Parts: sequence; C-alpha cells; structure tokens
Amino acid sequence: MILIDKSITKEELNDIAKGRFGNLVKGVVDVTKQIMVIDANLHADEEAELLSKGSSQADLWGINLYPDLDGEDFLEFDSMINLKPGSGNMSRGVDDPKIQSQIRNIVNKLVK
Repeated sequence: MILIDKSITKEELNDIAKGRFGNLVKGVVDVTKQIMVIDANLHADEEAELLSKGSSQADLWGINLYPDLDGEDFLEFDSMINLKPGSGNMSRGVDDPKIQSQIRNIVNKLVK
C-alpha cells in the first residue's frame, strides 16, 4: 500500500495498475485530510490503513482509478466500503454530489 499525500503521476499509477489488476488502481480517499491510500487488493485494507493513521470512518470513500483513461472515465466511485446506511449512502457509489466533487478535487490535486 502506498500513502499518497503529495502528487503522483498517471504514469506511476499505470505501473502500479499493471503490477496488480492490469488496468485499475483501487484507492481510498480521506476527504478531510485530503490524502489517499492506493495499491491493495481490497478497499477494506486501504481503509484499515487510513483508520490506523487516525482517519475517521465517515471521511473515507473507496474509488477506482483507470490511469489509461481520461475525464470522467478516469475515476470510478465503486466500493463496498461506501455502503454507509447510517450516513445515508445506500450504494457502493458515492451518492452525495458534494462528496463526489470533494473526491474529484483531491484526486485531481494528487494525480498529475
């Protein structure tokens, strides 16, 4: 697992993708700390890593990054950790457009 708190290139992401899933990199974003953890088999492992570093469960969202793609296709909101009925998120996606925007901004800041 890799903690991303400074920028990483799409080329680096592509190398990581090839080493694990081929075309995608799983990640978990902390919307408050504006960091993410990538490069694990499960979003749950990345989530656990961030929780061990003091992140709050409510701030963590699972994503998939497709480094070979651009625009809307680059970032996918799809993870079991996103199921948060107590917070009103009833899907594997991110239902709140405001949180989606926060995640996009963080990813755009961290991935160049």
